[in-house]
Amino acid sequence: MASFTIEKRTKANGDFSYRCKVVVKQKNAIIHRESKTFRKKELARTYGRKRVQEIENDEIGIKKTIPLSALLDLYFEDVHLWEKTGRTKQYVIKMLRDCDIAKIQSNKLKTSDLIAHCKIRQLAGAKPATVYHDICYLRAVMKKAHPVFDIEANFSVFDEAIPTLIDMGLIGKSDRRTRRPTELELEKLKVGLEIREKQKPNGHVRIPYLDILDFSILTCMRIGEVCKLRWDDLNLDHKTIVVRDRKDPRKKEGNHMIAPLLGESFSIATKQPKTSEVIFPYNSRSVTAGFQRVRNDLGIEDLRYHDLRREGASRLFEQGYSIEEVAQVTGHRNLNILWQVYTQLFPHKLHDKFN
Repeated sequence: MASFTIEKRTKANGDFSYRCKVVVKQKNAIIHRESKTFRKKELARTYGRKRVQEIENDEIGIKKTIPLSALLDLYFEDVHLWEKTGRTKQYVIKMLRDCDIAKIQSNKLKTSDLIAHCKIRQLAGAKPATVYHDICYLRAVMKKAHPVFDIEANFSVFDEAIPTLIDMGLIGKSDRRTRRPTELELEKLKVGLEIREKQKPNGHVRIPYLDILDFSILTCMRIGEVCKLRWDDLNLDHKTIVVRDRKDPRKKEGNHMIAPLLGESFSIATKQPKTSEVIFPYNSRSVTAGFQRVRNDLGIEDLRYHDLRREGASRLFEQGYSIEEVAQVTGHRNLNILWQVYTQLFPHKLHDKFN
């Protein structure tokens, strides 16, 4: 429903002007607003009547816009979009819902608004790589606005904004991580995990932390992949296993890959009790939480469970495997990412290979 109001304003020289404000509501929510200023009140009233009639008769289309907070809510409520959204993206979308930037209309977002948001986040302690997620995920939501919700959103503003934000140092990619556990750290971790493994689980399932730790390093698998491996996918003759829905930026589902179980990883898998259709029937978050508690108790700093994947890949390179062969284990299709991100070779290991 469209309506208009006239607002009388006093100019600096003492004269008056009349602003006509046109508003369109749908279900008590404003979906469109516009205004125009006139020298005479009658001109403003004539314009208002004309615009309301045009809008009601749909003679001149209007762009349906809503606050970004409402758009984020629509994205959250759409099960087809939300179920395919990763945990990090879900967290960021919920966080953006409560930020000042969420008050802006979907078709009114400007580069200056994004700059202001990034500055606020920076003052709150967020690093450029973290704020970069805000910008990327907001853009992703706005890109879906028109085709999915019939909402106008100028996501093209990001084409101009992102280079500017990078130049200002407000957003940026995270530094390439190179952390690998030392031999002493791994020894301490194994002792600590063994103690935790033997503790009374208080009604919970006892997790074989040592087996999972060694298996994770030997196979270079993510902990989420380890805890989804199925007995039916294990090939005893070839000592391989199918890793289902392996992470890939281009294909998030159905990306099944056959991976070799090198070294002791095959025997670790086959010795697990067959109590489930899954080889390691444990919650991946519980495994990670146990690892983190032991790590913290030992005072080992800046070591994540995912660093074991880098440890495994780096060991394979140190043992002389080619990058193509290592990719068969890690599942990387982009060899450049494998080499730059998932390898950190210890220089002293070159002596072993030379000898």
